[in-house]
Amino acid sequence: MALESWNNGAAKAAIVDFVARVTKEGGAQHVPFSERVAVFDNDGTLWCEQPIQVQIFFLIDRAKELAGKDPTLKERPAFRALLEQDFGALLANGKQGAMELLAATHAGMSEEEFEATARSWFASARHPKFGRLFKQCTYRPQVELLGYLRDNGFKTYIVSGGGVDLMRAFAEEAYGIAREQVIGSSMKLRFEIKDGRPQLMKVGELGSFDDREVKPANIGLHIGRRPLLAFGNSDGDLAMMRYTKGGAGPRLALLLHHDDHEREFAYDREFKLSPLSEALDKAVDHDITVVSMRRDWKVIFD
Repeated sequence: MALESWNNGAAKAAIVDFVARVTKEGGAQHVPFSERVAVFDNDGTLWCEQPIQVQIFFLIDRAKELAGKDPTLKERPAFRALLEQDFGALLANGKQGAMELLAATHAGMSEEEFEATARSWFASARHPKFGRLFKQCTYRPQVELLGYLRDNGFKTYIVSGGGVDLMRAFAEEAYGIAREQVIGSSMKLRFEIKDGRPQLMKVGELGSFDDREVKPANIGLHIGRRPLLAFGNSDGDLAMMRYTKGGAGPRLALLLHHDDHEREFAYDREFKLSPLSEALDKAVDHDITVVSMRRDWKVIFD
């Protein structure tokens, strides 16, 4: 049975009805395979982002490693906040500040070196509340939804504010989404010949911060098709959802509301790094289907 981890209700019905309409051969709203594109945010949409995004936990461990080699880094406010796990200071810097820290802590590495570092970290790093590996903090209902869409001819993409290289290190294993179908914030790269081998090296500078209005711009740049379905969980995803809904024919936009403090976390407007306020208030106006974690999901994790 499809979407077994979803409770019967308006949200599940909207998804099943939408997929049935766009895939029905000969139907009035049939959409060819080439146009069946679905985009998902990652943090807070496909996996847990509390008490802070996984990216920042990764940065904390990277900062500890660097500070062990260069103690003067502890004098820099951003590094000090990371090392002391001062979430208040980190939140004050916002998501872009976190991405700028990522650039600073990984400059001078090749893409392959970063990939090895990320995979090694994911092999042992665990969530402080749930005690499970971070890569196991994916939402079971969403993994089912991704598979359900692909079974119905959709191509699934991640379009997230998280670092693209970090997500590519686990996305295929966790979600079945190929690395070339992951769009995220990125650092600038420089082509170099190192030890006689051509490589792409990370430069300590942010290239693209994939949030808010940049998301639909990057969809146009990297996918080249307006999505049929978009799923997000914050104001940072609103532009992507509105862009999706703005196309001709049937479209579906979904917004995950974290309202389950018993099984996961309950938050929206007060989460400074990625608040949910405007999108929640205007969901009806923009014809966005709100998904309640507490009401619509039977389980959260595997």
